Amino acid sequence: MHTFEVWAPIPSAVRVDVDGRSHDMTPSPDGWWRAEVDASDDSRYAFLLDDDDTALPDPRSPRQPDGVHAPSQLHTVDRDAWTDSQWHGRQLAGASIYELHIGTFTPEGTFAAAVDKLDHLVELGIDFVEVMPVNGFNGTHNWGYDGVLWYTVHEAYGGPDGLQALVDACHARGLGVVLDVVYNHLGPSGNYLDRYGPYLAQGANTWGRSINLDGPGSDHVRRYIIDNALRWFEEFHVDALRLDAVHALVDHTATHLLEQLAVETRRLSAHLGRPLTLIAESDLNDPKLITPRSAGGYGLDAQWDDDMHHAVHAAVSGERQGYYGDFGSLACLAETMRQGWFHAGTYSTFRGRIHGRRLDTRQIPASSLVTYTCTHDQVGNRAIGDRPGAYLDSGQLAVKAALVLCSPFTPMLFMGEEWGASTPFQFFTSHPEPELARATAEGRKAEFAEHGWSTEDVPDPQDPLTFQRSKLNWDERGREPHARLLECYRALIRLRRERVELTDPWLSDLTVDYDEDERWVVVHRGALRLACNLGADPVTVPVGGSPVLWWEPPKQDETASATIVPGHSFVVLDASRTVASG
Repeated sequence: MHTFEVWAPIPSAVRVDVDGRSHDMTPSPDGWWRAEVDASDDSRYAFLLDDDDTALPDPRSPRQPDGVHAPSQLHTVDRDAWTDSQWHGRQLAGASIYELHIGTFTPEGTFAAAVDKLDHLVELGIDFVEVMPVNGFNGTHNWGYDGVLWYTVHEAYGGPDGLQALVDACHARGLGVVLDVVYNHLGPSGNYLDRYGPYLAQGANTWGRSINLDGPGSDHVRRYIIDNALRWFEEFHVDALRLDAVHALVDHTATHLLEQLAVETRRLSAHLGRPLTLIAESDLNDPKLITPRSAGGYGLDAQWDDDMHHAVHAAVSGERQGYYGDFGSLACLAETMRQGWFHAGTYSTFRGRIHGRRLDTRQIPASSLVTYTCTHDQVGNRAIGDRPGAYLDSGQLAVKAALVLCSPFTPMLFMGEEWGASTPFQFFTSHPEPELARATAEGRKAEFAEHGWSTEDVPDPQDPLTFQRSKLNWDERGREPHARLLECYRALIRLRRERVELTDPWLSDLTVDYDEDERWVVVHRGALRLACNLGADPVTVPVGGSPVLWWEPPKQDETASATIVPGHSFVVLDASRTVASG
């Protein structure tokens, strides 16, 4: 016998169809319906609400083998399949992250194929693999942020068994796993939650109706979200969650959903005996998210830091359009590296208002900010999804990498970045509904037009070639200029692991010097100095030390009190060693 249950306070009658046979369900006062039914371990089932014979999938469906509109299937994670009993987790501080999209990381686009590439990440020196959303969505491929069944795992990637195998394989190689999850909206196709209960609020955000986190019935909706988060940790052995766009979570209760999630995650972590990490994506520059609960914050472990990306990218590339308008100067770069955010109670011309709040760097470590030169957003939300390598030379890419990997923040790479992948990462969808497909393509072009971009070359998200173009070409790794850049990334990550100065998370120990006119910047990390030349011509930087890592060989005199750094290059100097080399 199997107990089928569903929270459905809206209908007055609920039946469950199990393998083609309908069974009445019994209600309870709290809105839950239950029925004991003979079922096999892989039975297909669906719910029938009131007198409607439309079979609806389970809101907590563990598997959707035939898509998000079809019946659900019973599935239990096989505990005997795990081989990671010796895995005791990994803390975020001092680690590096690698973000990837399962569908485009390999030609096959599956969990199994991703496993075959994990040794590359180990050789690179990565500590965490961050997987973009894999929950159930309609269609064969998209970025993953249109999920409608949050408890499922997309079948085309390999389903729940495939995800389990990937996590197990990561742990066998010493890699932690971060799973990207979306709790701020539901996708446009296959969302039946509002037929069951008050899952949605009246308001809306950029992507759709807001989730009901503080209205009538919201206690069960919050439970739906938190149980989902804990499921990834406990049943799938995931080590961390990246919480998508938490600024879109509307919650006016006394205990914000994020704080409640942090409390329950900490409780589960103590029970499981391994670190469980929560990383937020937020554009608010609000320290409250990563401030400890004892100090009045939500107690999350980290959050993405777009300001650092903007400061590095604009300084190196010279781009100033859109939200890059306030960035680009070396003064901005230095300020961002010293305080974590550039907009920290300062005026944002892009927003037309004061933005952000200053981070207390005495209390909050820099490792609580995740920084990057690329992400799926910062590449994919460009008009044609072009990577920095399409408009920057290899030296500029190396400088960007050095600024992030030698910073006190938690660095994150985006798949293929390490070898300067030439393939784009474009916005792609596969909506089966013609109306939705057309609206998505038209909306994409309209969005770029509003920001002054030319729309002529914007690829059609629905064109299968847009998806195919976005797949990595792994053969590039062995060819120049890709091979040299890859070795540079490996060397930077290796140096970060070897030198305690580079993983020191306290911003009070960091100083930055720069010359706006000559386009050089020096980041002081203990005995190490990272000297970067953002200009095209060689410059003399007034710092010495023994060169330990560089893009182009620097030059020094016998005293090594100053260093000539070639154009578009960097050098890491060790001031504790006075013998010049290089």
